[in-house]
Amino acid sequence: MDNLEYGIIGNCRSAALISKTGSIDWCCLPEFDSTSVFAKILDDEIGGNFGFEVDESYTISQEYYKNTNVLVTTFSNGKDTFLIWDFMPRYYDEEGGYNSPPDVIRYVEHKSGRPKFKIDYNPRLEYAVGVTNTYVKDEFIVSLTDKEKFDTLFLYTNFDKEKVVAGEEIEIIEDGYFLVGYNEKIFVPTINKAFLELSRTKVYWLNWADRTPSYKKYNDIIARSALTLKMLSYDKSGAVLAAATTSLPETIGEVRNWDYRFCWIRDASMVIKVVSELGHKNMAKRYLQFIIDLIPDKDEKLQIMYGINKEKLLIEETLDHLSGYQNSKPVRIGNAAYEQRQNDIYGILMDVIYEQFMKFSTQIENSEGLWTITKGIVWVVNKHWREPDKGIWEFRTEERHFTFSKVLCWVAIDRALRVAKMLNKTRKIEKWAALEQEIRDDIHQYAWNEEVQAFTQSYGSNDMDASVLLMETYGFIDARDPKYVSTVKVIEKELSNDGLLYRYKNKDDFGLPSSSFTICTFWFINALNKIGEHKKAVAQFEQLLSYSNHLGLFSEDIDFKTKRLLGNFPQAYSHLALIETAINLSNYITEEEQIMGNVRQD
Repeated sequence: MDNLEYGIIGNCRSAALISKTGSIDWCCLPEFDSTSVFAKILDDEIGGNFGFEVDESYTISQEYYKNTNVLVTTFSNGKDTFLIWDFMPRYYDEEGGYNSPPDVIRYVEHKSGRPKFKIDYNPRLEYAVGVTNTYVKDEFIVSLTDKEKFDTLFLYTNFDKEKVVAGEEIEIIEDGYFLVGYNEKIFVPTINKAFLELSRTKVYWLNWADRTPSYKKYNDIIARSALTLKMLSYDKSGAVLAAATTSLPETIGEVRNWDYRFCWIRDASMVIKVVSELGHKNMAKRYLQFIIDLIPDKDEKLQIMYGINKEKLLIEETLDHLSGYQNSKPVRIGNAAYEQRQNDIYGILMDVIYEQFMKFSTQIENSEGLWTITKGIVWVVNKHWREPDKGIWEFRTEERHFTFSKVLCWVAIDRALRVAKMLNKTRKIEKWAALEQEIRDDIHQYAWNEEVQAFTQSYGSNDMDASVLLMETYGFIDARDPKYVSTVKVIEKELSNDGLLYRYKNKDDFGLPSSSFTICTFWFINALNKIGEHKKAVAQFEQLLSYSNHLGLFSEDIDFKTKRLLGNFPQAYSHLALIETAINLSNYITEEEQIMGNVRQD
């Protein structure tokens, strides 16, 4: 499979990737960051999967049931047709909470004729370390591994269990189901219960999607991206994952392979800002509680990332027995970047806190806790903003005075000032205003490169960096300021490659990147629109959308030459930027519309 042609299903507890031919090739249970039970995406031979095999007469198509995270794969040869409805159950329970068990349900709907398939059921527990044995019991099929670690997985079905395990042909004359569960069920599932779970889960997602507002354009892609972001949120703690996978490479055959099943403060805060603008307040509230819980001591420094259950140690190790996605080793679990210092996270977090004060000031249950965090952020920024750091792109070796990090230090103080004004904290306002001005002056003095005629990647550097485009988004500079316009033009000249953007082109710890970081192209399109090049922005946006997979999903990277998707998938960063860009382009009023509006007002 060349282009990450996968759909994702999930229930805000875990997720599974399903290929466009209906094979579950990635799933970790019971939670997002648990060990895998299916990992074919990381090793074709031993990773494990759960698929349907049909003969060559069948065509296979796939789509989401509209405005839900229920994936429908259709198998048809014209006469014989069946559908697989794939989902992880999620719906309200009688106590007012959510029912989100660590289960994948595959509801098989018989449509016509007498279709036949074989089941390829091949779980490989614990990242496929050691042997997984599968046994047929009276009520279920159980798979277990007990050499390295003990783990079990249960499969319930109304099809012939012996035939399922043996991969023998099964003929369908009525609806059926498969339920893959991490836990043994107290009440044995039935076809009626599986259908009820499907119906309830559809209703949950339809209701959730209905709260997303409508825009003049791009509603379908905004809705799909919002639903994807919701799936990447972890209900139990409020964390938001960067992506659902580990070690999908940024470039085939290279070593830029990382585990993204964690909560980066930067990515998560940007996601929360976008979804709260879409009106989904509960996600924002849960995330803010996650942050409050993480910062018990007033002088404790914020890590750049945490485990989804608030873990602070994310020790990185490699799984050498797995061959990697298309033989791109190593496969990593854990992420050593948690130890890095990245000064931009304070501004990004402070921006979200300010948004919540502004939008939900009377509803905020944690305003005292958030005010304490605000003061703590200002203290940390005041103490450290002059120091170099690893930057947004997590350079693993040297530290520099990155422009983006400095701008976000300014954002931290600017937003803290606004919160102080809302709360009428006069003494803080006077003190913080001087610091805000000092950082602003420093950036204008050292980040602007007269020779290049642009704000560059870091102080004293001639290199360009796509993150500098966000200076306008965060309100540091006006879109029509000649320095910003010039920066956008220089970034286009230096970093654009066939409509896609490099993050940067100077060599990093691993050499020159050969794939485009998807979010950077969205940032650039946004910047083009802001500086008045609307038609060009729309053309580039629609070109970029055409590089998504068959379901409208994006990973982290796009190959410059082939335009194939690369990197971890689906990527929260890419989808939040897609939403932001789509809304900005949709809200843009053309000159003709402006004239028509003025005529109507007259």
